[in-house]
Amino acid sequence: MASMTLTINGKIHSVNVQQGTPLLWVLRDSLGLTGTKFGCGEGYCGCCTVIIDGDAVKSCGASVESAVGKKITTIEGLSRDRDHPVQRAWIEEEVPQCGYCQSGQILTAAALIARNPHPSDSDIDAAMDGVLCRCGTYHRIRRAIHHAADLKAGAK
Repeated sequence: MASMTLTINGKIHSVNVQQGTPLLWVLRDSLGLTGTKFGCGEGYCGCCTVIIDGDAVKSCGASVESAVGKKITTIEGLSRDRDHPVQRAWIEEEVPQCGYCQSGQILTAAALIARNPHPSDSDIDAAMDGVLCRCGTYHRIRRAIHHAADLKAGAK
């Protein structure tokens, strides 16, 4: 077991876990941040996506020690009142169906518009390619990302 310090959602957390433990399990089991979902455990589905230093990262494939010294954002830390442009757009565009992939979808979209304020359809498709939606709401996801970009830019 090793003691590690993580910065998650703007707060410092000390955890005592085995080296090599996937960040996903530290978030869920050690810290109770269950908004980060377990999907496939192989990095294919993207349900476990978090933002690390601005990049969308699948936490099932990231070791806890790879996140030490970095800024980690989970769905719980994206905003206080669901007022992040992506969350607002997700609600306004009625994106979720079953909802299981939504934290991964939302965080991947948030990382995208943070680095590309006006993504094209192909930019969106490329960024979102690694997050699977079993319900097939991809057309609503794309529409919501465009909407979120407009909200972020100040357009109504």
